[in-house]
Amino acid sequence: MRQNHYAPTVAVVMGVAGAGKTTVGERLAERFNWEFIEGDRLHPRENLAKMQSGQPLTDTDRAPWLAEIAGAIDAWRARNACGVITCSALKRDYRRRIVGGRAGVRLVYLVGSHELIAARLAARSGHFMPVSLLDSQLAVLEPPGSDENPIVVVVGQPVEWIVDEVAAVLRPTMEQRL
Repeated sequence: MRQNHYAPTVAVVMGVAGAGKTTVGERLAERFNWEFIEGDRLHPRENLAKMQSGQPLTDTDRAPWLAEIAGAIDAWRARNACGVITCSALKRDYRRRIVGGRAGVRLVYLVGSHELIAARLAARSGHFMPVSLLDSQLAVLEPPGSDENPIVVVVGQPVEWIVDEVAAVLRPTMEQRL
């Protein structure tokens, strides 16, 4: 992987299941030649099994997963590497654990209508997250506040448009770090 010449920057692409975190995250990582981690792959097997069976995760269930996400971010920062990681990051407390006071870490919040997100989930095949859990995610969602400095993008536009919007915000931030 080519080493970037700017200070560590990490984008945490967040939102409910079906918002497009993986698709946007992969494209954003490609755009900047950054590393990419699909955060769902860091879930313990028990979490995946629980969600597959239609049971929402508890804060206790999510704790080891959030620790893995934070660890991946810290590893990139320690290597002076840049990356994009996906994570639902539904609650402010979760975001505090994974972003906290870490310099150079930005939230990218993907938001869309219930109808759009439900339709996307229904169209998926082979994914562990059933449509039935969308309402539970929306019920616990605490949208990031302005104090969390999120990049908020409404989904429903073409993926490249969304990536362009996010890149337009991140690029000046990266240039300031030169």
